[in-house]
Formats: sequence, structure tokens, C-alpha cells
Amino acid sequence: MKRRDAMSIGEIIADAMSRAGLSDVMARQRACYLWSELVGPGVTRYATRRYVTDDGVLHIEISSSPLAQELMMARSSMRDELNRRVGCNAITEIRIN
Repeated sequence: MKRRDAMSIGEIIADAMSRAGLSDVMARQRACYLWSELVGPGVTRYATRRYVTDDGVLHIEISSSPLAQELMMARSSMRDELNRRVGCNAITEIRIN
């Protein structure tokens, strides 16, 4: 069977990830990566660890208590922006430690 419509490499990869059931995992990992881009290098410098769990919770460990308190107040807007950039609701919650 010949395919007449050409697909870009991005579409092929997205299709393969979707078939394998990995699109949610990739979206969560991409959101974790994009967090540093969202907050910038000044804040990222204080992040000692960040990871995302299977249920979509992004955990960020911050070495500065005042900065952690500031980030706590901006969690919902950061979550919404990350989900917007990823294109789906990959992150359900952000926890700052």
C-alpha cells in the first residue's frame, strides 16, 4: 500500500509515540524541561533538582527559601503556562520543596 500524503518527520515521530502510548510521558518530560526556560537562568540556578511523576506532578527543589516562597505563589500560573507550551494538560500540579 503506497502512501500518497507526505508526512514530516515530526508527524511520524508523534504518530509512533502515540501508538506506543508514550505521548503523555513525553509531554510531561518536555514540560519539566521547559520549566527552566519559563523561569529563566536566575531562578534555575537555585533549582537543585526537578522531576515529574507519572501522575503529572512537577517537583522542584529550590535551595533558597525566599525564592521557594515566591514560586509557591506563582504555581498555578506556571502550571497553566507550561501546559499551554506543551499543548496538553501534562502537568496537574507543581510542588516546590
